[in-house]
Amino acid sequence: MTYRMVDLIQKKRDGGAFSKSEIDWMIENYVNGTVPDYQMSALAMAIYFKGMTTQETAYLTMAMVHSGKEFDLSTISGIKVDKHSTGGVGDKVTLILAPLVASFGVPVAKMSGRGLGHTGGTLDKLESIPGFKFEKTEEEFIKQVKETGIAIIGQSDELVKADKLLYALRDVTATVDIIPLIASSVMSKKIAAGSDAILLDVTVGDGAFMKSVDDARLLAQTMVDLGKSVGRETVAVITNMSQPLGFAIGNRNEMTEAVNTLQGNAPKEFQVFIAELAQIMLQLAGLEKSITEILEHFNNGLAYKKFVEMVKAQGGDPYAFEQLTAPLKVKYQVDIHAKASGFISEEKALGIGLLAMKLGAGRATKADEIDFEAGVTLTKKVGDRVEVGELIASLYSNREITDELVAEFNDSLVISDQQIEQKEIIEIIR
Repeated sequence: MTYRMVDLIQKKRDGGAFSKSEIDWMIENYVNGTVPDYQMSALAMAIYFKGMTTQETAYLTMAMVHSGKEFDLSTISGIKVDKHSTGGVGDKVTLILAPLVASFGVPVAKMSGRGLGHTGGTLDKLESIPGFKFEKTEEEFIKQVKETGIAIIGQSDELVKADKLLYALRDVTATVDIIPLIASSVMSKKIAAGSDAILLDVTVGDGAFMKSVDDARLLAQTMVDLGKSVGRETVAVITNMSQPLGFAIGNRNEMTEAVNTLQGNAPKEFQVFIAELAQIMLQLAGLEKSITEILEHFNNGLAYKKFVEMVKAQGGDPYAFEQLTAPLKVKYQVDIHAKASGFISEEKALGIGLLAMKLGAGRATKADEIDFEAGVTLTKKVGDRVEVGELIASLYSNREITDELVAEFNDSLVISDQQIEQKEIIEIIR
């Protein structure tokens, strides 16, 4: 059936709900160029103000899935699991979680993205390993998962063509932060990528896209329902991103923290958080393991061994880890010391993430070059006791670190008399 785009824009502007046929027509004709950007922009803004029903969101998700190639992972034995994070500061979870889960014999077929702005990208961190390649064809991707049990590659341009076009448009028309469009964007990619089960890490707080738990819960439930509606076992965890995750923010220093964690050399609280996520992914694959059993794979070397297998399979030099875990090589380093005694009560993730970007660790635009050595390393986290003059962080950059940048870090830090406890996993949505 043929429609007029102007009529559909008006329908949504006036609060109407689209049929499957209408959404399929819009997406097909947007991808083939019949519907121009200016009309799709108008529609995105109408959706921003009027929203979409659950059924409309499901129709949109599947229309985007069908706009490009869909990976078929059926020749890989077992239940294939995938994981997606809505992004944050210091989020190196995939680097640790994926090999940890794969070390239990569960195939992990993961497509990841780059960072933009204050949020870090898994691919950027992996590129700090000399020789690491993330471009693979579908056949190469499947072959690697069959042989090693794990692959982390870049998002294929052939998948979900509509999302690539629509996201770029939303990014420049102030229509990114609307739950139906976020959910359909995320889930169309996850569904098209072909895994059987999906863990969604929905971050919430100062450094996350969702600022309130209520909004995060709504997004999580929408995505879980979308996954289940097409036969994918899907679970979401709402995790705290009010402070950076872990102690390292940047690329090589986050890679270093990931390697140390895989080798069992990280704070117990951080290891347990990763193990709790791993437990959910293993359950999705039909494997019940206790947190103690999962933590043992950090200590006995199995998680790290699986990581090294993946790095070798993707052209990286696993013997470069001595260099990888060496001190950061930068022109400028500034150590920041506590100006008062007390407890760290706030380390604002957004402010620290933006600072790391300005130091060179992130991109303000997609064309910006990443400095793998730049970043921030924390020595204290929320709830920790500090004494005046004690080291609390170090800033690293090959750009001059000005007083203004130091002030930005200090503005992101609050020391008070009150000790605050924060938990990483706020809620699980099934």
